[in-house]
Amino acid sequence: MTKFNYIFIVQNEDIDFNGHVHNVTYLSWMIDAATKHSEAVGFGYEKCLELGGTWVARSHNIEYKKPSFANDELQMETWVEEIGKVMSVRRYVLTRPSDKALICEGKTEWVFVDSKKMRPMKIPEVIVTGFENF
Repeated sequence: MTKFNYIFIVQNEDIDFNGHVHNVTYLSWMIDAATKHSEAVGFGYEKCLELGGTWVARSHNIEYKKPSFANDELQMETWVEEIGKVMSVRRYVLTRPSDKALICEGKTEWVFVDSKKMRPMKIPEVIVTGFENF
């Protein structure tokens, strides 16, 4: 499926006591990337609710490669690797374009759930098609 990417700048509040980006911040950036990509495809949070569902994380995995620092310009790239009946696997690659450094790679397993019952439900075909045609 088509990759979605964007560039952003590391803010001072992203930095931990070790002087580099806090580990939890990377997870936040991954969730933000998934949200931005879904919105670009036309199936952001509100649209999913209209279809009766929402996404919840089943698992997150992040492999840290190099640190990043305040004012670094970073590029986030994300894509849906696979979509099943109720679950989607999304990948992430975060790089620093200035030195071509690979900062981290990540993977999230997202489950589509009924927004009222909070039980897994079939991913609507319109969402699957939206990501496939993006």
